[in-house]
Amino acid sequence: MLSHEKNHLTFNQQRDSYAWMSQRAWVEIDLAALSHNVRQLVKLLSPSTQLMAVVKADAYGHGAIVVAQTALESGASWLGVATVPEGIQLREAGIEAPILILGATHTPEQIQAIARWKLQPTLTSPKQALVFSNTLEDIKYDSPLPVHIKLDTGMSRLGTNWQEAAEFVQLVQRLPHLAIKSIYSHLATADSPDPTVMKQQQQRFETAIAQIRALGIEPPCLHLANSAATLSNRSSHYDIVRAGLAIYGLYPAVHLDSSIDLKPVMQVKARVTQVKTIAPGTGVSYSHHFVAPQELRLAVVGIGYADGIPRNLSNKMQVLIRGQRVPQIGAITMDQLMLDISALPADVQEGEVVTLLGTEGEEEISAEDWAKQLNTISWEILCSFKHRLPRVTLGNN
Repeated sequence: MLSHEKNHLTFNQQRDSYAWMSQRAWVEIDLAALSHNVRQLVKLLSPSTQLMAVVKADAYGHGAIVVAQTALESGASWLGVATVPEGIQLREAGIEAPILILGATHTPEQIQAIARWKLQPTLTSPKQALVFSNTLEDIKYDSPLPVHIKLDTGMSRLGTNWQEAAEFVQLVQRLPHLAIKSIYSHLATADSPDPTVMKQQQQRFETAIAQIRALGIEPPCLHLANSAATLSNRSSHYDIVRAGLAIYGLYPAVHLDSSIDLKPVMQVKARVTQVKTIAPGTGVSYSHHFVAPQELRLAVVGIGYADGIPRNLSNKMQVLIRGQRVPQIGAITMDQLMLDISALPADVQEGEVVTLLGTEGEEEISAEDWAKQLNTISWEILCSFKHRLPRVTLGNN
């Protein structure tokens, strides 16, 4: 039984069905934790500042529709996505909140879809703005399309150079069928303990806005802050903050982990599929990168790198069984991995639940833990879990 979102099952649907009992592995999404995080972020903001929940990349792997609905119910006013199809998916689910497309769009087909589905695009260059205006003229679009001007203040990614902002805004304002909804930029180092670059970018942003105002143009809305700046720099909040990682319960940096109470939304779980005893000197998995130093009890678990478990965690990661940490051994394979369960009671058997990411009792294994081991970022970990793992939603009944 599927809920409104493909491959997204409620806990009760899964728990009470054969599908739930037979799942080899799954991702749990705690909507109560998500709602808590959104409410905590809203509390940080002044009454005049709105929260945009960034739900691109299928809400960082959490499920875009259910996350968007919960975030809006909990105090968010805007949604941010990366692509036109992501925005259409939300509209098809009946979501009516304003949706900003954070990525660049250029083709007439994209522009027509944006207009049809009442999405709001980001404009990054004069050339792109002209394509938008000409396309809307060709299709005889009968009302101004809300657009958002992106300035590059130091990220060196999308956006018009901040020093050319006033000229760009003047151009867009003159074009038919376009209505400037906001002007924004993106911070490159807001998660750093050293605020120097962030302050420089913010100063460039404010200089550009001052130059625009000097032309008699008043921007209707400004936004700059991502999750890190939302937590660390109140002066960057302006009219909207764009929160991604924080709504999923993770901190953008260690030095920010006391700034607000966040609860991780995602847990990753799987089941033991076989238990066996292996003799000393027995190799485990491909290439025998692990050889048993003594007799040990081994558990095979039905999850692997094809599901999003990084192979580079082989022989490095731990998991939780019955609230106790146990080591993973041997190379992680496409669909399976192995554990040394010698320290656990002898009655561990097939069907036992294994927590790869999440909390059991006093123990927790987080996406930050994996990211630290892999020398990457927690964003990448969250986005890595493939959709052959059902998303099971908790806390929505």
